[in-house]
Amino acid sequence: MKKTFILLVFIVSALGYSQNKTTLKVLESPEFHDEVKSGEVLSMHTSESGLSGVVRNSRKHLLFDVFNESLGRIKNVQIETDSDENYCGNLSFGNIIKIFTVFSPSKKERVLYCHEFNITNGSHKKTELFKAEVEKNQPIFSGGNKRQTGFAMSPNGAYFVVSTDDIKKNSNSYTVRVYNTKDLSLVYTKTYQENTEKFYEPNDLSIDDSGSVYALGKLFLEGRSQKKGGKANYNFVLNKLTASSYKTTNVEFGKNYHISSLTITNQNNLIQLLGFYSEENVRGIKGALFFNVDSDNMVISEGKSFHLPESVYKDLYTETKADRKKDDELSNFYVDYVIKDKQGNTYILAEEFFITHVYISNGMGAGYMQTVFHYNTVLVLKLNPHGDLEWGRSIFKRDTFPSYNAFLKDGELHVLLNSGKNLTDKEDGRVKVSKGFFESTSLYDIVYNSKGDVAYNKIQDNKNNTIYLPFYGIFSDERFITISSGAGKKQFLILE
Repeated sequence: MKKTFILLVFIVSALGYSQNKTTLKVLESPEFHDEVKSGEVLSMHTSESGLSGVVRNSRKHLLFDVFNESLGRIKNVQIETDSDENYCGNLSFGNIIKIFTVFSPSKKERVLYCHEFNITNGSHKKTELFKAEVEKNQPIFSGGNKRQTGFAMSPNGAYFVVSTDDIKKNSNSYTVRVYNTKDLSLVYTKTYQENTEKFYEPNDLSIDDSGSVYALGKLFLEGRSQKKGGKANYNFVLNKLTASSYKTTNVEFGKNYHISSLTITNQNNLIQLLGFYSEENVRGIKGALFFNVDSDNMVISEGKSFHLPESVYKDLYTETKADRKKDDELSNFYVDYVIKDKQGNTYILAEEFFITHVYISNGMGAGYMQTVFHYNTVLVLKLNPHGDLEWGRSIFKRDTFPSYNAFLKDGELHVLLNSGKNLTDKEDGRVKVSKGFFESTSLYDIVYNSKGDVAYNKIQDNKNNTIYLPFYGIFSDERFITISSGAGKKQFLILE
């Protein structure tokens, strides 16, 4: 039996995909240690002078660190937080990282704080932004969304907006508060989507350099169900709010399709809506599309739309199955990254995301429900400067937490993620990016050239090495920096 097991392990190893080493230069920073156990990374940002700021969470503290260009730690600040104070969002610009927390002194009161960390001098300041009354212990920010829908900053860093839910028993409404980034003074407050009959679900938020706010969401036709009578039970609406005005308009796309997901892009104050459409169901995607927004007149016009190319399916299925599946819809995809290169090409990366609930038994005739977040397959699409699709690919993966990151360097798109120690090379040419049950992990650099050809490059085997978390990384000054996992020793990985 033992010999059979050893032989099986050998065969599985032999089937592993023969990876190349990454072409990027790989460096690791000196180790550093914390006085208290740290949890997740909340924010990473590089200042104008090249210093890196990192904010992390612990049970009773916010941990703020400053690192020099060699990633040696030169400052460590521990800020004690209240037991009823919880992280809810972050924004960064210039030399400042803003961390937002909600304090709940009672079931009916919420207080929003802004913690400002200055990377240059290592200082910290905590400011109360506002207080709000709630009903029945309601949160003030929508939960369960993949994107941060409560906070956004203007491209020039002059303003930021906070959007809160003001859901009452017999009505629902939403409020935006726009602040001056420099002194945190309130510029204006505006309520939107006040309705006693229809429910609104926030999906994305943006603010331009003049302080105008764009709030994108689903307005349900009846109740809160995504689908009714076999059809989508919502319309996407775009809201524009200023100090003196409020406008809203529907986002529409043909009679035979409906929009399954949308996000706002704001590059150089040009507002576009990017997302996916479906023929069959509310969570399916048949293809991608984008809309151009005349923000002055709130007129939305269709830019381009296209079905997902067959190459997307060939990365996921066998040749025969891909041919059969190419007319089917994928599901639950949301845009994560929109990256433009110097030639005007646009790279769109989207991840399959959904939530399930499982019952966990405690073995004594009782149990509890547990929420499971799924972060799965990644779509990679390239549009040329005219907005036409040049190519599309996909990466098969499965995770229960945010796990990948992407950046452009020297004309190539790099997608970083952890997967099984040896990627599986199928006979039909596909590569399966996943982890076996007993398999250790490795960190990969999946590289796409300008034509969409892909190379699966290994950065390191994680066994007996420091494990790094690509999702929390930042790309600045032509190098990518990310931090290690765990609550013990800490290190940075630098790719350049």
